[in-house]
Amino acid sequence: MEDGARNWVGKLLLRAPTRVRSIRKIPVIGDIIHRLSHRVLPNDEKVWAQIEDGPSRGLWFELNPRTGRSYLRGDAEMEVQKTLAENLRPGMIFYDLGANIGLFSLLAARAVGPTGRVFSFEPDPEIATRLTRNVERNEFQNVAIVSKGVWSGTERRAFAPSDSSSPDHGTGSFVTDGNPTGTVLLDCVALDDFVREAPAPQAIKCDVEGAELEVLRGAENTLRGHRPWILCEMHSEANDHACRQLLGQFGYNLVSVDRHHVLASPQGV
Repeated sequence: MEDGARNWVGKLLLRAPTRVRSIRKIPVIGDIIHRLSHRVLPNDEKVWAQIEDGPSRGLWFELNPRTGRSYLRGDAEMEVQKTLAENLRPGMIFYDLGANIGLFSLLAARAVGPTGRVFSFEPDPEIATRLTRNVERNEFQNVAIVSKGVWSGTERRAFAPSDSSSPDHGTGSFVTDGNPTGTVLLDCVALDDFVREAPAPQAIKCDVEGAELEVLRGAENTLRGHRPWILCEMHSEANDHACRQLLGQFGYNLVSVDRHHVLASPQGV
């Protein structure tokens, strides 16, 4: 199928109502439709679409037709979107740790305006490329893409990319021990090192697939000296407990945003 036809089919699938998508769950028929759809439209096909509602309304994204519907509707991680929209101000410096394709980076870029700055950290090269295209499509000049992970030290570490079951490759993570088969070595940076040559953050969103504690350990001077507020996703109970304890030692108050996210605000600010 030619590119134009695939693009048309992709946009049609992206906007297909839930009741139409549910046909795929019907025995036999659903399996046939599933196989045919993948023949017509490759798993990695992308289409451009504008977010229809919510805090990110009007932003352009290159979406996977099979997984991008929540982006299109504007309700992807709604509580995170709302929290950022309510707390970001013009002129702020915002760090997006684990930026993925840029939903929160672009929302922030619009919120902080031309006098603010957004630093988007994304270690996966394929995702960083999509992130770059999304930033360019929206013509933001205040976003700097940092193609690195964030860790407790500035070093190269083994990274395990998402497998084929995740079309948007949003669940890749750094491993803690060795260099297992299937991993690649990628650059990481500690925030305390990064801020030596860049404006320090006033606000941080952290979604780093289980490396939250390592990120905070590499940002101790930044947290003590610059006191940014932090919106952080906790990927396990153990990390949740350890991060809360560490942030408490730095004088932060924590409020749960939803089941997996906390907003950490410096006391007295």
